[in-house]
Amino acid sequence: MVSAKDNEGAGGPVSAVPPYWEEAKIELMKRDRIMKKLIPQFGDLHLVGHDDPFTTLARSIVGQQVTTKAADVAWKKLLLVSPKCTPAQIIKAGAEQLAACGLSKRKTEYILDLADHFKNKRVHTSQWDQMDDEAVIAELVQIRGIGRWTAEMFLIFNLLRPNVLPLDDPGLIQGISQNYFSGEPVSRSDAREVSANWEPWRTVATWYLWRSLDPVAVE
Repeated sequence: MVSAKDNEGAGGPVSAVPPYWEEAKIELMKRDRIMKKLIPQFGDLHLVGHDDPFTTLARSIVGQQVTTKAADVAWKKLLLVSPKCTPAQIIKAGAEQLAACGLSKRKTEYILDLADHFKNKRVHTSQWDQMDDEAVIAELVQIRGIGRWTAEMFLIFNLLRPNVLPLDDPGLIQGISQNYFSGEPVSRSDAREVSANWEPWRTVATWYLWRSLDPVAVE
């Protein structure tokens, strides 16, 4: 499992503050004593979204199960064979060129399947803004190589959904452990219990817990 950091460099940054961010900060600081201490440490920093769905998902696949450094190297090589990172360019590059970027056979297949889904409109990108979180996740996990965690990262970083709780994310679990349980191991039910206080701003609380572990967000 890779860190959520690997998604923060994907898809072209959109620097505008998410519309709910300030309200969420105020509410979280009112309700949660840990958030009251944590949020002010990061001043005006906020979640930076990414605007291109295909690039965001392709970058997530490249980053799976490898270090951030290895993912960055492979991604830069991929952009040499597909500078605009469009589905058509990826399909034209083909399996051999993608594999030469350092991608495994499986990841190569995943990215080609992703490109095929987008090129042939087997995903409904224009409707995602109107669909609820679980409906978007259900559509995304039909693509090879995209599981629930990757879909949740997409909801956070591309669709800027305010209430995502990625329980499979090691950074979230570690952040809860360190900030709420003095470093003791944390179960999913522990995490759910803590997060109940964050509704409907679980994305925002998650982002601040990530920052507590790594203060600098990758742009």
